[in-house]
Amino acid sequence: MDAFYASVELLRYPELRGMPVVIAGRRDRQPTVAADGTRRFSRLRDYVGRGVVTTATYEARTLGVHSGMGVMKAAILAADAILLPVDFDAYRHYSRLFKAAVAAIAPEIEDRGIDEIYIDLSDLPGDSLRLARQIKDAVRAATGLSCSIGVSPNKLLSKIASDLDKPDGLTILASSDVAERIWPLPVRRISGIGPKAAARLAALGINTVGELAHVDPAILQDHFGRGHALWLHEVAHGIDERPIVTRSEPKSVSRETTFDRDLHPRRDRATLSEHFTALCAKLAEDLRRRGYRGRTIGIKLRYEDFRTVTRDVTLQSATDDPRTIRRAAGECLRRVSLDRRLRLLGVRASALSPGGPPPERESTDQGELPLTIASGG
Repeated sequence: MDAFYASVELLRYPELRGMPVVIAGRRDRQPTVAADGTRRFSRLRDYVGRGVVTTATYEARTLGVHSGMGVMKAAILAADAILLPVDFDAYRHYSRLFKAAVAAIAPEIEDRGIDEIYIDLSDLPGDSLRLARQIKDAVRAATGLSCSIGVSPNKLLSKIASDLDKPDGLTILASSDVAERIWPLPVRRISGIGPKAAARLAALGINTVGELAHVDPAILQDHFGRGHALWLHEVAHGIDERPIVTRSEPKSVSRETTFDRDLHPRRDRATLSEHFTALCAKLAEDLRRRGYRGRTIGIKLRYEDFRTVTRDVTLQSATDDPRTIRRAAGECLRRVSLDRRLRLLGVRASALSPGGPPPERESTDQGELPLTIASGG
């Protein structure tokens, strides 16, 4: 999907079309309505905090703003850009709509997240171009949104092709097109080559996919090991044998939040307790919505110096109950040092199993469980 979160927001606020818009932050930055009925939006220049950009419209991207960038840094690049809060409920709704529209045409789907899927067209009648256009039309009819499609013999090339002509692109890529269309691209365009691997390749004088395709495999093996070197050689030639996986089970479900300012476990105890309880409730909601329970509950803390610690506890039985999750996560908190300020707090459920009727609860009391603070050390 094209700039998915931002595009969903433009359905809600069509007057922002053609403007640089950044999606980041909490719902307390909702636009206000003036007396004349016009909406007033927050501007990036007014942001104070250390949140990160979730996504941005293409107009904002041309100014250098991208996902994962600090909002304060983005404000330097695009001070007049509109700032909108994240609304995952809306994004999940449109995600379900677009996937259902695709499934009605091509049911062999691998779900790769809220805004991306792989589709197997092999056994469908008709040529690929016609099918791709039909899918694009169906998605637009169901959601009002555009998508970009890459059609190729495998997942590797389709992933790259889907980005070549964004937004609203449709790219057909044959194996014979690899040298012309793929080799001139930087190695980072290959999914699986991250910043560290790209830096190691650059140190060897390898910056493009074509340069990677022509390097002596023995050199790659010396620097990356046999298995990784073989993979690098194959993907540089457009080879990918991975099948479409139509069903996969998640290993864990998690929720976390980065605070606008560092919070101290004692001086900001009430605020931290509120965040902690809300995270556990949201995690329980996520588990129920996806049809799972978790037997292992864990926490994640990031201190002001960026040191990150995790702790977990395994329960006697799996749960999707927010109070049980809150109690277990609280036990984990007692096993970490809480004498320094915190940047981030998260909770996680793993050892997942399919959900069923909720277990009987010991109490119906809905009072808030206290955040227990370790005394030091």
